[in-house]
Amino acid sequence: MHPLLKAAAERRLGLFTASDARHAGYGHPEIRHLLSSGQWQRVRRGVYITADDLGRADERGRRHQLECLAVLLALDRPTAVLSHATAARLWGFPRARSTPPTVRLTDPQHNRTGRGFRMTRAPLDDAEIRRSGPFRLTSAARTLVDCAREWPLEDAVIAMDAALLARRVSPEQLRDAVARVLDWPGARRANRALLLADGRAESPLETRGRLRIVGAGLPRPELQVEIRSSGRLVAVVDAWFDGPAVAVEFDGQVKYTDPWRERDPDRVLWEEKRREDRLRALDIRVVRIADTDLGDTWQRTEADLRRLIAGPGTAARRFTATPRVRGRVQAS
Repeated sequence: MHPLLKAAAERRLGLFTASDARHAGYGHPEIRHLLSSGQWQRVRRGVYITADDLGRADERGRRHQLECLAVLLALDRPTAVLSHATAARLWGFPRARSTPPTVRLTDPQHNRTGRGFRMTRAPLDDAEIRRSGPFRLTSAARTLVDCAREWPLEDAVIAMDAALLARRVSPEQLRDAVARVLDWPGARRANRALLLADGRAESPLETRGRLRIVGAGLPRPELQVEIRSSGRLVAVVDAWFDGPAVAVEFDGQVKYTDPWRERDPDRVLWEEKRREDRLRALDIRVVRIADTDLGDTWQRTEADLRRLIAGPGTAARRFTATPRVRGRVQAS
């Protein structure tokens, strides 16, 4: 490959355009031959990649990134940026599994729909545009708000919680982004998601559980609360009702099937039991909620939680309960 073309491809995950090829001295007959022989692969009209680079991209799970970048290159619009669920994926925010694979874009001047992409016309300030390597995409705050205007409420809150936890966005940035779209379709949906978001939730399960609790009309619990006794940290509980001294722990199956820090599942179960025993020894009542408890059996879980919250807490506390200001991303 000519050095000029190689340099262009290296800047774009291996992608290059017909214009790049012609600039490097490749004529139409040679381009057709390279495509027909399989040495080059067409990703989109006028956008190519070598077979070797495409294989490496597939091995690294980067095919979606190639598709996104190929759409940008094919459209050749400097004002167009990747947005909505596409930008959320590039930012690494959680998305529902049912999210369509369509590449989403925003452009301040044009609407357009084509094979595998949809471009929406909407205003874009410079502050709402980010560059990440070869990608142009909406900022984290704008991405989350655009998604929240379209997504189910639970999915939108999960994404906001994760972004806040990872400090990819601040509450102030989210508020500003919502204020900017107050007259746009779906603005009320986005504002509802913002009001429910809390960056201390450390997993989608914790977010879903919190929304279930709020939806049941129960008090909104504090999150990530440090329980200490005699100055010693006993546990950090996922959710906490202070008056009745009730702790809620959300049990994700991955904790046991894929434990971190090289601990085997039996050890994880043992440590969880010892931790709960220490809490109960301090007269703290503990409710464990698994993902399945949020589905068909939620009424039973809600009734148990409601009964415990309605009960009196211990009269003489032998512990302190202090909410953390921020959640902590769990190491893997």
